[in-house]
Amino acid sequence: MSKLNQIAWDDTVLPFQLDRSGVRGRVARLDGVLEHILSRHDYPEPVAAAVAEIALLTALIGPTIKLRWKLSLQVRGNGAIRTLACDWYAPETEGGPARMRAWASFDAERLDETAPHFGQIGEGYFAILIDQGPGTVPYQGITPLTGGSLATCAQTYFAQSEQLPTRFALTSGRSQLGPSAPEQWRAGGIMLQTLPAQPMSASGEGGSGEGGLIEAADILQGAQSEDWNRANHLLETVEPLELIGPTVAPTDLLVRLFHEEVPRVFDPQRVEFGCSCSADRVRGTLSIYSAKDIGHMTTEDGRVTADCQFCGAHYEFDPASLGFEATVDAEGRPLPGAAAE
Repeated sequence: MSKLNQIAWDDTVLPFQLDRSGVRGRVARLDGVLEHILSRHDYPEPVAAAVAEIALLTALIGPTIKLRWKLSLQVRGNGAIRTLACDWYAPETEGGPARMRAWASFDAERLDETAPHFGQIGEGYFAILIDQGPGTVPYQGITPLTGGSLATCAQTYFAQSEQLPTRFALTSGRSQLGPSAPEQWRAGGIMLQTLPAQPMSASGEGGSGEGGLIEAADILQGAQSEDWNRANHLLETVEPLELIGPTVAPTDLLVRLFHEEVPRVFDPQRVEFGCSCSADRVRGTLSIYSAKDIGHMTTEDGRVTADCQFCGAHYEFDPASLGFEATVDAEGRPLPGAAAE
């Protein structure tokens, strides 16, 4: 593959459909975007791997939402890795790029840098949130952390909350495009998903999986179940290097895995790093505090500072311009009605 074609598939999500089996899916490649996310922070290896996994899941799930919507994946646990968060901002216009950002918090003293990341999250929950914009109530779906990976948690969420059998194959790591090229993070994955042949009744008729979890076999029946199982068996043959690229294009990968299922591809979605933080948003966040509260946040230099957890942007403010008792605006001009000193 030429270098030009390699670059063309960097930071993209390719939707596809398997016509024979009636399964839909996406192939995602995160390269520069993931490197940009991780380069904002000096994460230990297990934390960086956890961020890569949640970012890849977000890229595969994100294109389901409409233009200008926001989808977030959040993980909270009581282990050494406490928080994982990734936001997907849908394109503003048809054909435009989607934007994403991700961040993690962890307890360095409890972290085992030689152990897999999922076991270090501990007990907690995996959540998907969808924000449709101003004037709407965000949707939130939650499932417990279980199954040994974030991908398994996402599969459980779709089976239980959406009754959509879903399967992910993910991989990530550091790689080089050539002997002299810098090493950087790359990630790649495939998502398969099908619709149930018939929805479960309100009484829950249709069965439940082991331990009360809904599994694909509880939702699909007959030929659709056979089609789903066949597509999954084919997905199990994928190699990590095929997922992560860049020497195998997503289109070539689909032909290699699913040529007998008659894969059909659609327009790829470009992905960029993007953060929604701004000075105005920080001011809005601090608008609930009184002047006394703002005083406790003020540094010895007489400034209130804030750093974005996602992109690392640093903001500094005049404390008199913050909170609901602000006396000056962002430019330091007295506000109408502000009490004179």
